Amino acid sequence: MQNNMNFIKSWGYMRILRLIIGVIAIVQAIITADVIIGLMGIIIGGMAFFNTGCCSTSGCDVNYKKETKHIKDVEYEEVGTEK
Repeated sequence: MQNNMNFIKSWGYMRILRLIIGVIAIVQAIITADVIIGLMGIIIGGMAFFNTGCCSTSGCDVNYKKETKHIKDVEYEEVGTEK
């Protein structure tokens, strides 16, 4: 039972939204007998189900360090025209 709860907790809003859009596209494809919309629905639903996108799982994540040991102060210089 605990393993199922971890699976459900890993689903975010965007993953659920992709699954809903995929299911809607598949249902619409069945109603209208449109193969192209059906394939798009299968692809979008599959991306949500298998948690893939941007070529792999978390492929679009930005690399960052969780702990920053030293933060430099940033100095700004005003650039403009003199009147």
